[in-house]
Amino acid sequence: MARLSLFTAALTLGLSATVATAQAPSAGMQQPAGPEVGATAPDFTAPWADASGPIATPVHLADLRGKVVVLAFFPLDRSSGCTAEMHKFRDEYTSIFGAGAGKDVVLLPISVDTVQEHAGWAKDDHFQFSLVSDHDQQVAKLYASMMNGRPYNSRTVYVIDREGKITYRNLKFGALNEQAYTDLKAEVAKAKGM
Repeated sequence: MARLSLFTAALTLGLSATVATAQAPSAGMQQPAGPEVGATAPDFTAPWADASGPIATPVHLADLRGKVVVLAFFPLDRSSGCTAEMHKFRDEYTSIFGAGAGKDVVLLPISVDTVQEHAGWAKDDHFQFSLVSDHDQQVAKLYASMMNGRPYNSRTVYVIDREGKITYRNLKFGALNEQAYTDLKAEVAKAKGM
């Protein structure tokens, strides 16, 4: 019984700590809003990897002009919500991103994981897309996609059109919310001009 009480107390303290960290920033700390729809997407260069391993040439957003780009910031490789999200992207790749997925539409999932960690996960889980490493969160800062008080990216999604303009953003993308994927699919189709 004493062990159960200690467990309950520890659980309560853990939940209290979780709730405290999840609260909004204090009045003096304002969270950046990130680039708005209609703005030019902030440019970046970052290392990336696919199922074959780290890619020699870093991804440079400006080099993707002429294509629709989906930036999908996520917290951590192999975590439960992130696995659900990446598996949804993998399993419904053509449905969500269209027939030109990989050519006309480029999906760029971004987390703090290293390129080696990304390469291993992409290989193990058979991803047909590359994963971007934002180990120092410089890209996440540009897109207001950092978790408050945690060294991980928050789950946000941006759609960037062929001219480099942001056409859609979701700052609280729901990895387990079917409507989030339905909305993303519609926004990608709009950005493609369909």
